[in-house]
Amino acid sequence: MKKLKITGLFVYPVKSMKGIEIGQARLTPKGLQHDRSWMVVRSNGRFVTQRELPRMCLIQTGLDESGLSLSMKGHGTVTVPFDHADGRAIETKVWNDACLTKDQGEQVSRWLNGALGSDDTLRLVRMDPGYTRPLSQPTVLGEETTTGFADAAPFLVANEASLEYLNKVLESRSLNRVPMNRFRPNIVVQGLDPFSEHKLDVLSAQNYQLNLCIPCKRCIITTIDQETAGKDPQIQPFKTLQEINPGPGGKKAPAFAQYATLSRGDGEIITLGDHFKVGYP
Repeated sequence: MKKLKITGLFVYPVKSMKGIEIGQARLTPKGLQHDRSWMVVRSNGRFVTQRELPRMCLIQTGLDESGLSLSMKGHGTVTVPFDHADGRAIETKVWNDACLTKDQGEQVSRWLNGALGSDDTLRLVRMDPGYTRPLSQPTVLGEETTTGFADAAPFLVANEASLEYLNKVLESRSLNRVPMNRFRPNIVVQGLDPFSEHKLDVLSAQNYQLNLCIPCKRCIITTIDQETAGKDPQIQPFKTLQEINPGPGGKKAPAFAQYATLSRGDGEIITLGDHFKVGYP
């Protein structure tokens, strides 16, 4: 039985903003603690990502015992306490999944508008404490599975070997290599063959277990340089990934990394360097 090693752990407190590389995190059924706990919406409640505002990737996120901090060069820092729960209710969606959220205040709204230069008023929201988001794929992810503002599932597991294979193909075509941050995973593992993560069923550690469910269909965000917010004019690595690892059923959207749920270990700590035993269907 193969053993895998965790070589990267990342949490993204605000959907589509810069993530935080961490050494360990608490596991919850909704994902790593604080992952995608906040989201940016427009005045009409529509959620916003790097697809519309690539500069979101330039906003640094931080967490401490009191709450969230956002910072960007030239715009300083703004903080949002964890207990800011008295804002007005805002109904929104993550794709087709309804979400009832709480506005996080005028101060952070003004900061976001200044930092991102939006033509519409932006608000930062957090899920209403009493609301559970229904997911649009319960038959695949489980009827009881929920999450914060992640696109589809609580965890995203990526494979180092898949990225290396992609980069070798890019280099063979005189195209630029890309880093793992183009794919925004929570957990990065070492020890698999390229793209074999799509064939796994279970990743089991001593105190917790992840069920691997479905491939993550990638979008145009993969073409955005996460350090500059510049878009690749050749639409790379998206186009190359379409060729070498198309999504299930040969769909246009390529696949990279695998969505996962927590089947054992609520409240346990996942740590960089942990090893997994691998289970196949």
